[in-house]
Amino acid sequence: MGTVRGCALLVALLCLGVTLWTGLEERGTALAFGVLVLAGELTRWPGTEAGEAAPLGAAGALAYALLGEDAGLPSHHGACQVVTVVLAASLLGSVPHVARGRGRTADHLARRVLTVSFAALCFQPLYNGGVFRSRTGPAHAALLVALLVLTALCGAVLAAAEAHRRTRWPFGPLLREELRGLLGIGSAVCATGAVMALAVAVAGLWALPVFCVPLLLTQLSLRRYASVRDTYRQTIASLARATEVAGYTPAGHARRVAALSRAVGRDLGLTEPELTVLEHAALMHDIGQLSLVDPVPAGATAGLPATERRRIALLGGAVVRQTGVDREVAVVVERQADPCDEQPLPARIVRAVNAYDEKARGAGPGGSLTALEELRLAGAGEYAAEVVESLARVLARGVV
Repeated sequence: MGTVRGCALLVALLCLGVTLWTGLEERGTALAFGVLVLAGELTRWPGTEAGEAAPLGAAGALAYALLGEDAGLPSHHGACQVVTVVLAASLLGSVPHVARGRGRTADHLARRVLTVSFAALCFQPLYNGGVFRSRTGPAHAALLVALLVLTALCGAVLAAAEAHRRTRWPFGPLLREELRGLLGIGSAVCATGAVMALAVAVAGLWALPVFCVPLLLTQLSLRRYASVRDTYRQTIASLARATEVAGYTPAGHARRVAALSRAVGRDLGLTEPELTVLEHAALMHDIGQLSLVDPVPAGATAGLPATERRRIALLGGAVVRQTGVDREVAVVVERQADPCDEQPLPARIVRAVNAYDEKARGAGPGGSLTALEELRLAGAGEYAAEVVESLARVLARGVV
């Protein structure tokens, strides 16, 4: 069990025990927020790159943690009750996802418990101690914003730490991606959670469904965007298979190079947009072979003369530009045959990974080690040393 999961389990058990001992305060309010979190978890979608897979559930949990009044009357629930209600609703909402085997539910629940407990432990004692009550207007808003920023940073660190434990990718780039995600759906979640808490304090629980609508529409838009992005990627993958269908490259070569290239790029600290360009370029790196009259044996271009590789790369870039794919993808495809010290990092990665897959494919049972050794012995002028060593680390982890 990872450190994050272990801490979340201890916090959950402690809060559950305290809540069972003291009993639920204001059960109607607890039920309303529990239903809101439950709805958010039921609509959670897996595999998102937007940062928060269940924005409605996250906003509802945050709103409950920041709730000080209900229709002008002080609330009496504590931080432990907040964590207990959110955990119970999240567990119930995760049942369909667990049954379908979708997503990393345990990691998601652990982050939800720890971030909500952080927000509740910061807000509830301060509110009960009169800190928030004594400050109105800008001062109250500033305190809420500061708390929201700290909670968001806490969530980003937890997500990056859990991803680092699971994949062994460098922590710094993972944290940077999580922080970048806060500027999108993360900021909407924080803002909606705070607004819902303030609205319930004035108008009561009827404010919850009203303020859920904007976030639901945002979530729908994100899902549509993710669908369009997946369709775009499938289109590129279909174009990349043209060389396999025509017999120019072995089956699965482009897919393997793309997966390995993305893993190496992540290990070297590329951002998510850069990883997307790298993956698309790796899928289409051999498309220039369609212009050849006589196919290269087994599609292995790594052993061709530099001039021939350069011609194939330029032809491939021209094809990519005609397809309407991102211009940056075409640049990477065109420059994969340039001198190593003149190439951008994505082109260096595609070049090394392509050569590795070609060499490993025909080297027998020990092909992986043999191919890596050949890449190392080729010298810095042929393959970038940092890329080869990153490739070795990725293969050693076995996480692609």
